Parts: sequence; structure tokens; C-alpha cells
Amino acid sequence: MTIFIDLKKNWLITLCLLYVMTIITSCDKFNKLLKSTDYDLKLTKAKEFYDKGAYVKSVQLYEELIPIVKGTDKAAEVYYYYTWSEHNLGDYLLSQYHFKSYTRQYPNAPHVEECHFMSAYCYFLNSPNYKLDQTYTKNAIKEFQSFIDQYPESKRIDTCNVLIDQLRLKLEKKDYEIIKQYYKLSDWKAAIVAVKIYLKEYPTSAYNEELYYTMIDSYYLLAINSVYSKKEERLNGAIENYVKFLDLYPKSSYISRAENIYTSCKKLKEKLNYDGF
Repeated sequence: MTIFIDLKKNWLITLCLLYVMTIITSCDKFNKLLKSTDYDLKLTKAKEFYDKGAYVKSVQLYEELIPIVKGTDKAAEVYYYYTWSEHNLGDYLLSQYHFKSYTRQYPNAPHVEECHFMSAYCYFLNSPNYKLDQTYTKNAIKEFQSFIDQYPESKRIDTCNVLIDQLRLKLEKKDYEIIKQYYKLSDWKAAIVAVKIYLKEYPTSAYNEELYYTMIDSYYLLAINSVYSKKEERLNGAIENYVKFLDLYPKSSYISRAENIYTSCKKLKEKLNYDGF
């Protein structure tokens, strides 16, 4: 038993040593390749590494080859695979820049449509949770729309539209939460303005019914907390939007609450007119 265990340990040690030696030898060969001036060999090896998924190595080789092949018929190809290597390593910000740059440098190259799409898609991949800054989300929408305008017959159009919808939902959610925060903080004036913008920006949003009610209630709360001279105008805002709300959402779960607000607004208006008289 002891002999068997010793043999097993020796076998494992030998295997580990062989593995380490293989890595060292491989690294040594790659370092020699990096130092080589045989650029045709580097080009061949870069593609081999790329095809094997060894993107760290392909990036290093393509990065060195870019200035070497500049102005030749290999330039677009080298830049293309370099950009995809960066992308496959997960650097979407850098690869977005290079995909965009490819479309500008090589507008007639074979991969220009694909790179235009990938420029937008990299922004999509960098788009964060709706609670965070949405600059990348807006950039992605802009880039996808640019792609649709430039390639209206592309097979990628349906994908662009699906991704744009996902991005817009994220913007909707963020803007919705901002309005709810205004309302929660009793900043009813800001809530009213934000709801009006939201309804124009997202006419088919699933939040529109709730936000319409929020606007009615904000007008009402703003009115009863306003100076005398502005009360009637704001009461009218609640009343007018209640009428629109009733027409748009006659079966809404908010109807009874909205109707109570409407009734209160009418009574307050009557009282204002009586006091004013």
C-alpha cells in the first residue's frame, strides 16, 4: 500500500513538472515570436491563436502588426481580428471604439456592416442597471438607430429593434422611478412636469396609467399647498387631467381615487369662487 501511494505521488509530481515545463516552453516560444521580424509568420500565428481562442496572444500580435500593415491590403483584416480579440476578452468599451473606428477607416471593407452593428452592441453590453447613469444605454439606442438608417435591408434589423426595446424599457424604468421620487418627496411641481414629458416620450409605457393618476394627485396636492392666487389654476389642472384620464382608462383601478380628487377639486373651486365673490 505504501509503495502504491508513493508511486501515485511521484506520478502526480512528474505530471505537474511536465505541465509547468510545457507552459515555460510555450511562453518561451511566444516571446521569441514577439521578438521576431518575420511579420508573415506573426500574421499566420495571430490568426491561429485567434481561431484557438487564445485572444491574449492574438491581441499582442495584431497590436504589433497594425502599424506594420498600414496602407496594405492586410490592414482591414488585421484591424478586424484585433478588434474582435479585444471584444472576446471582454473589453467592450475598447472594442466599441475600435469597431466604430473600423467603419470610418474602412468604409468599403467586407466587415463594415458587422462592425457598425457591433459598435452599437458593445454599448448595449456596457449598459448598466437602470438605477445607474444611462449614457451607454442612450448611446446604444443612437448607434442601433444609425445602423437601421444605414442598412434598412440588413438581416440584423430585427435584432436591433428587439435590443432597442430592451434599452428603452430601462430608460422608462429609470424615468418612472425619478417621477415617483419627486412625488414621494412632495415635489409635486417637478412630478407634474416629469409626467408630461414621460407621456410624450413613452406613449405606450406600461406605467402610463399609474403616472396619469400621479399627475392628477400632484396637481391636487400642489393646489391645496399653494398660495391663494395659484390654487384655481392648479385645481383646474387636476380636473382637466381627470377628464382625460377617465376617457383613456375608464376601467382603471385608480378611478375611484381619481374621482375623489375630482370631487374635492370641484368643492374647493366652488369655495374659492364664493370667497372671491
